[in-house]
Amino acid sequence: MYRYTFWLFFLLLAGVWGCALWQPQGVVEISAAQWFGSALFFALYFLLPLFHRRAEVQAILLSSASFVLMAVFWTLHTTGEPNYFILLLFAYLAGDAAYRLPSRHALFSGGVIGICTLLPALDGNSDYFSFSFLFWYLALLGLALSIFHRIHHAAEAVAARYDALLHEYRALKRKAVSDEKLARQQERTQIGREIHDSVGHKLTNLLMQLEVARMEADGTEKDRLGLLKGLAQESLEETRTAVKALNQEEIVGIPAMISLIRKLEAENFIRIQFAVKNRAFSARLKPEQAAAVYRAVQESLTNVMRHGTKREASITFESAGERIFRFEISNPIPAGYRFEEGYGLTAMKERVQQAGGNLEILAFNSLFIVRGTFPLQKKEEDADGSDSFS
Repeated sequence: MYRYTFWLFFLLLAGVWGCALWQPQGVVEISAAQWFGSALFFALYFLLPLFHRRAEVQAILLSSASFVLMAVFWTLHTTGEPNYFILLLFAYLAGDAAYRLPSRHALFSGGVIGICTLLPALDGNSDYFSFSFLFWYLALLGLALSIFHRIHHAAEAVAARYDALLHEYRALKRKAVSDEKLARQQERTQIGREIHDSVGHKLTNLLMQLEVARMEADGTEKDRLGLLKGLAQESLEETRTAVKALNQEEIVGIPAMISLIRKLEAENFIRIQFAVKNRAFSARLKPEQAAAVYRAVQESLTNVMRHGTKREASITFESAGERIFRFEISNPIPAGYRFEEGYGLTAMKERVQQAGGNLEILAFNSLFIVRGTFPLQKKEEDADGSDSFS
């Protein structure tokens, strides 16, 4: 947004400069010195954004631009008619100083611009504006710009406080979510411990009693007690599985992915398009592969929030022929974007490779793309205890 605003104001400035230069003499009579001065003025103007964090350098650049402006148009004050475009150029520089600089630096640049505006009026051979006209013009301009400067920088201070409060709010919200998750995990652990200590022990005792009764029985009664023992054994195994699940925190799978997307959209105002193709929800990924997918999506969306020009991303899951699982996260980037793989991207690639997959990271067609693939298990291999992605 700032880039487009910069070019809009540049075109406005260039148009006023051209009118001020060509109005009294035409294109043919512009001297080489005036062309050189014009090039120097716009070179100083283009240097301003490069020092947006150095107020003193910007003040020097604006002051130097005002001297160049005065030198270029000094010889054009003998045409018999005042050139009002010159006042617009000085007003533009003063407005730029009020907009960009803090009070002390803006006052310095404004003083230099005012002096450069008044100096040609002291030339007795010039048809420049009268000194009294320039005095009241500069007084009204200074008053208007001082009011604008105060309002603008007060609004910037309010925006900075808002950003700080928003950051603190997000931190508190993350802490609340973390505390809630910790409390939920502690409660699940307590429930699992109670189930293990009460139900588990009682089922174990029941199994022992049934085994003793089965050994003492004979015939049909022995078979029936064996069946009851088998049911009790299954109940004990299911109880142990439930206790183990309660003591493990789920970080993978579609519910965790949707929870992550909801959290990022709510807290960071990022727009995410989520697409699932070819029964990707039913893909038979191993737990470590599902965890690698989750972490890859998490790291990619974090990079979008930190480095992306637009807060938007697309996530696609696809199961090609139910033999390969593919995921892709993409976000818009500016033309000519170059990137280097930092620690986060390198760790993401290593995690995917350790889980048996492959990861590509590239910038193509104005998009930054993270694309990963995993080979899927065959159906008969699903009995080894691995879970599907869903």
